[in-house]
Amino acid sequence: MRVALLYGGRSAEHEVSLSSAAGVLRALMSHEEMAVELIGLARDGTWYYQNFTAQLDRAQADSPLTIEERSDHRVAVLPGGGLAVREGKALPVDCVVPILHGSFGEDGTLQGLLEMAGLAYVGSGVVGSAVGMDKMRSKQLWQDHGLPVVPYLHVAEADLPEPDDMHRLARVIDERLGYPVFVKPNAAGSSVGITRVTTPEELPTSLERAFRVDRVALIEQALSVREIETAVLGNESPQAFQPGEVIPSHEFYDYDAKYQDPEGARLVIPADIPPDLAEEIKALSVAAFRAIDGAGLSRVDCFIVTADDGSQDVYVNEINTIPGFTPISMYPKMVEAGGIRYAELVMRLIELAMERFQQREARDFLAR
Repeated sequence: MRVALLYGGRSAEHEVSLSSAAGVLRALMSHEEMAVELIGLARDGTWYYQNFTAQLDRAQADSPLTIEERSDHRVAVLPGGGLAVREGKALPVDCVVPILHGSFGEDGTLQGLLEMAGLAYVGSGVVGSAVGMDKMRSKQLWQDHGLPVVPYLHVAEADLPEPDDMHRLARVIDERLGYPVFVKPNAAGSSVGITRVTTPEELPTSLERAFRVDRVALIEQALSVREIETAVLGNESPQAFQPGEVIPSHEFYDYDAKYQDPEGARLVIPADIPPDLAEEIKALSVAAFRAIDGAGLSRVDCFIVTADDGSQDVYVNEINTIPGFTPISMYPKMVEAGGIRYAELVMRLIELAMERFQQREARDFLAR
C-alpha cells in the first residue's frame, strides 16, 4: 500500500503537526508492505513534496519533521485525479494520512478537497470534521441529542461594535454564567487563544485575544473540574477505551502546559475513577462521536464536576477529530493501554479509511 502523509499546515498548531507526523512516519515504516510519500504543507498553505530519506532520518532521531519549500516540488490536488507533483506528474497513493491539527486540516476544508480528488483519507468526513472543529455547533448538536454540556454563551466580533456592547455582554455573563469564565476562539485547538477571566474588566482583552484566532468567541462557565479524556476508534461501530485524566500544574491545561512545559501536566491512564463513572464517560464519548458523524478516530474531552454533597456530574466538553498523535500523546497512549500498540493503531486507522472510502465509492451518486 502507498500512503501520503500530510503534515504542517496553516494553523497555529503547525509545530504540533511536525512532531505528530514524525511518530506516524516511524510507525508506517515498521510495516514492510507500506510505501510512504511525504507532503509538507507550508505556513502559507502551499503543498511541497519532501525528500523521504532526510525526513525519515529526523523521525528516527525523535526529531520533528521539517518542510523543504522547493518550487519544483509543489504538489497539486486534481479534482477526480488525485495528486500530482513535478509539473503534473501523477503521484499515485491509496490513502492519505492527514496529520494536520486545527484550521485547514481538521475543520472539513481538507476533507472536502480530498473527496473532490477521489482520495481515501484517515479520519472524519467533511461534516464530522467541520462540526467537531466548531465548538459552538458541536455543543448545540450534543444538546439536541440530550448530552450534557457546560453552560456557555457565544459572541461574534461583529456583535460588539460599540463600547456599550461590551458592558452589556459583561452583565449577561454575570447573570447567566457568573465569573470566572473561560473565553476561547470558537474554532481552534490546543488551547490557542484561551483566557481565564475572573472580572468584567478582563473581558475586552480576552475577547481581543480570541478574535485574533476566530471571528466567534465561546464563553464558558469556569467550573472546578477533573478533565477526563477518552479515545474513540471506529466508523459505524466505534469503541471507546478506558478514560485517562489530565492533571495540569498550571492554572488550566493551556498551550504551554500541553507543549512547552515538560512539567505542565501529568497524564494518568487509566483515570482513577469508579468503574461505573468510567463506563458513563465512555458511553457519552461514543454518543458525542456519533452525533457529529465522526469516523476513524477522535479524542473526546469530558469534565467531572463534584458538588458539595459529593454527587458528580459529567459534561462533554470538546471533541478532537485529529488529536495530538505523538507516541506519548494522550490518544495513542489510551489506545495502547487498551491493547493496541501505536504502529498497529496507525494501520487500523488506514483500514478504517479504506473501508469508508470503498463504501462511499460503491454508492451511485447519479441514481435517479
